[in-house]
Amino acid sequence: MIRLINTFFYSGLLRPASGTWGSLAALAVGWGIEHYLGFLPLVAATILVTALGFWSIGVELKDRPGDDPSEIVIDEVAGMWLTLLFPAFGFWMRDMSMVWPGPVAAFLFFRLFDVTKPWLVGRADRRHDAPGVMLDDLWAGVFAGICTVIAAALYHIVLI
Repeated sequence: MIRLINTFFYSGLLRPASGTWGSLAALAVGWGIEHYLGFLPLVAATILVTALGFWSIGVELKDRPGDDPSEIVIDEVAGMWLTLLFPAFGFWMRDMSMVWPGPVAAFLFFRLFDVTKPWLVGRADRRHDAPGVMLDDLWAGVFAGICTVIAAALYHIVLI
């Protein structure tokens, strides 16, 4: 069961770039949650998957401190869903579901921050412990969410 959770239903076993595959699976599921169930269920799912990720990664890496296996992508799911909360909140305030290109921009920004690991993202990654595996993606999610909202604002101010 731990493997199923940590690989997000085995999407983390896809190659190459398992983190990207995990993030893409997370985008599809998160966007579906928001579209069919709404913003508040996405908030609840994000909290749940974050708590589940801290627990399951802690269990899997208990005897392997410093490891961050590429097939573990539950951290990408938590980070991607956190990123999606930013545009989803904006759409929720307008009483509508997220539409293109918000979720796609969120995905691209999340992958940018997750791969390049600037500032707090990199600091969390350098912890080399189980919480650090989750924290770097959560920080990437915060920064990606902020950039998604800024990009949307610029689009609507400049181009419309």
